[in-house]
Amino acid sequence: MTTLVIESTRSGFVESLHTVSVAVVSAEGTRVAYAGDPERVTFWRSAAKPFQTLPLVQDGAADRYGFGPRELALACASHSSEPVHRALAVQMLSACGCEERDLACGPHPPLSPAVAEEALKAGVVMTPRWNNCSGKHAGMLALARHHGWDVHGYASDGHPVQERIQDEIAKWTGLPRDALVKAVDGCLAVCFGLPLSGMATAWARFGVSEAPAARRLREAMLAHPELVGGKGRACTDLMTAFGGEAVVKIGAEGVYCAALPRARLGVAIKVEDGDARCAPPALLAVLRLVAEAQGLSLPMTGLEHHAEPRILNTRNEVVGSLRAAGNLAFV
Repeated sequence: MTTLVIESTRSGFVESLHTVSVAVVSAEGTRVAYAGDPERVTFWRSAAKPFQTLPLVQDGAADRYGFGPRELALACASHSSEPVHRALAVQMLSACGCEERDLACGPHPPLSPAVAEEALKAGVVMTPRWNNCSGKHAGMLALARHHGWDVHGYASDGHPVQERIQDEIAKWTGLPRDALVKAVDGCLAVCFGLPLSGMATAWARFGVSEAPAARRLREAMLAHPELVGGKGRACTDLMTAFGGEAVVKIGAEGVYCAALPRARLGVAIKVEDGDARCAPPALLAVLRLVAEAQGLSLPMTGLEHHAEPRILNTRNEVVGSLRAAGNLAFV
């Protein structure tokens, strides 16, 4: 079996290994490369957000409430709770006649260490707008308002919003609805379990689709990567550096997905032990290997801190790093 691992080193010694499963699939649904188990079933988590947002655009809710590229980027985001993110989420709620109290997602410390530290020092009492998924939830509420559905329970399984989203997930992954495993995500919305190959297929199609809704979301994410993640976050830095050559979105528990439009490929990875630190270097390693095999130009300059994150001690001294080792099997 071809393996890809992230090595955690300390003083030059490999202290631990994090195995990564990978699926690289074409927009036509053909497997192009893999590592580990490309049929591994796991939850898509936040890497599904563009597909959860598609009904917002397709059904006319985005246009009805004046959601442009910035709002659509935030709906696809796992944001850092920066002021711009929180303010935009509130604006989206207001536009569709909702309030922050309508958000099903609860607050949590910001994903950005810098923003989290600032909030702690200021003694901020966090509210749902601080949730990294508040843009997605504002979009779900807008979809409910647009259709005249009850906003109560909009994030729960069986609500028309989630039923509409499930139809879209099935369509883009090519999987039957009853093949999708359903669970509750960290933000309370429904999350979907499916094979990595299905995720990669959906992302490959998303990268090249000329369907108006898919194109608008793809262009929104590429135009506003700072809203998809935040300052210093991998999603933001990768899409900025690649200049339209890749659309990427992280998920929890070591999941990361990407579309390579020029190559008509989609990528899905899962760090098997769920270590979120390992997802960015794993994705970058996969993108580098795929780019080399496909003759693509993906500039890696400036992404070294994501490709090999440093491990620090309590004095902020570098004592090791996370680094990728291994390869992909190309079919």
